[in-house]
Amino acid sequence: MPSKKTSILVVDDDIYVVRMMQRILDLEGYRVLKVGTGEAAIDMFFEENPDLMLLDIMMPTMDGYTVCERIREFSQVPIIIVTAKGNDEEKIKGLDAGADDYLIKPFSSGELAARVRSVLRRSVYRTEHYQPVFSSHDLTIDFTWHRVVLSDQVIDLTATEYRLLSYLVRNAGRVLTPDQILREVWGEDYVGEHHLLRVKMARLRHKLGDDSRRPRFIVTKIGLGYMFIKPD
Repeated sequence: MPSKKTSILVVDDDIYVVRMMQRILDLEGYRVLKVGTGEAAIDMFFEENPDLMLLDIMMPTMDGYTVCERIREFSQVPIIIVTAKGNDEEKIKGLDAGADDYLIKPFSSGELAARVRSVLRRSVYRTEHYQPVFSSHDLTIDFTWHRVVLSDQVIDLTATEYRLLSYLVRNAGRVLTPDQILREVWGEDYVGEHHLLRVKMARLRHKLGDDSRRPRFIVTKIGLGYMFIKPD
């Protein structure tokens, strides 16, 4: 019986961009779903439960940021935002909305394929050869079930936030440089993308209720990197 194709939902109101992305993704062996509005994207998501979403930002009535936020209310599926604006403000706004990565128009077929492969690869985090449960204060991480609990409440983390927390925890007591973290959590192509790490670190700290000025969990070592405080 043939294995199920990985499905990718392409959301863009520019039919020429959609056709171009479909050709590239078809050649890579993916099953491509496509819609042209934010509202249709949410409907299609419920119907098809895709493995990844390529989401344009500038769309009428409901923009990509809003779609991303709505999807994040019920799913942690990987999302790559697609934007014609390459400035840091737009990237950070997309990451704050819950996206895992971004792609700037115009892009090459090779870059699109590589970004998709990278995000899909990162969406399944390996947990073998590590202790199954980690605890610090009122925080517990169950690596077997990818479950994070704080003060008896389950914390809803995105796939990227979970990988980031896991990497910090498994190196508790050790200072990790930004490039070490980017390489391990995002991949070699992301070394140097320090603004991406800062955004994700801030979101993770917020969800853990961790104050960077008086941290219980994650310490910033100025000029060096980040460290998860090792439990006593």
